[in-house]
Amino acid sequence: MSLADYLAKNYLTADSKPEKKSKKRKTKDGAQSGLIIADDDASGWVTKSLDGDDNDGPLHVGSTTAEFRKTKKNNWQTIGAPAPSSANQAAADAIIASAAADSSVHNAADEDDAPVVDDTARTMESGAHAGLQSADQVIAQLKRKQEEEHKRLLAQGAGNSGQGKETIYRDASGRIINIAMKRAEARKKAEEEALAVAQALEAQKGDVQRADHERRKAELKEAKFMTVTRYADDIDMNEELKEKERWNDPATKFLTKKKGGKSVSGKPLYGGSFMPNRYGIRPGHRWDGVDRGNGFEKEWFGARNRRKDLKELEYAWQMDE
Repeated sequence: MSLADYLAKNYLTADSKPEKKSKKRKTKDGAQSGLIIADDDASGWVTKSLDGDDNDGPLHVGSTTAEFRKTKKNNWQTIGAPAPSSANQAAADAIIASAAADSSVHNAADEDDAPVVDDTARTMESGAHAGLQSADQVIAQLKRKQEEEHKRLLAQGAGNSGQGKETIYRDASGRIINIAMKRAEARKKAEEEALAVAQALEAQKGDVQRADHERRKAELKEAKFMTVTRYADDIDMNEELKEKERWNDPATKFLTKKKGGKSVSGKPLYGGSFMPNRYGIRPGHRWDGVDRGNGFEKEWFGARNRRKDLKELEYAWQMDE
């Protein structure tokens, strides 16, 4: 609803001039008595006929008192705005016509044109102006307020706006939690747990396994300076092959250089004879020479030798046939 329509509806409505009604002369008898002539046969409520014939109904005769005739004060009350005169009516018509013209011009204008915003008016907290205004003006004022706030934030920079800053964490008591310190403590705890696991695995290994691990590391370190091909006259390879001991080697007794009676861990070994085992582990120097096993190693070597003997006999029988 435009401003012109609003004014025309609420303030410029002209009431029709009331017509002067002629007063009916009352009969003298009816004025003095004020009687009601009703039918004796009528009982209860009587409805008025639709055809307007009131001959059968009661006749109401109005009466006036002397007090009502003597009063000189007008008891009539005017409801609504007073009826305008001819001059006021002409002015109202002129205002309505001009308002209608303004409304038509406003509707014909381009909708993309922003409404005019009055900077001198009182501004509310939301950015809109106080007072009567159209919806387009309110939207334009709110949009301008948002643009001004955006420009102000950009002018302040990222430092004042808090953008890019680290989040501050607090505990239940409200104290600030140092995130860097907490991360360092968590990292240190994880490293300690990993070190404990590695030490537990290392403790499960024996002395021989540790020595083999160190030996392989040394070999890999020396392999950087070795040639790709190795021939029969390679000194390192021959020395390595000579140091290997084989329990079934018949030429072992001809060797002039004997290995020291120490284990890989550096502890002395037993010098006498002993029952062989699957892993080739020699007893220590404190062994008294008594075999306290359950005989499994002896049975294992016996079964292995039997299979080997049967295989050789089968081959010999095949050759004889």
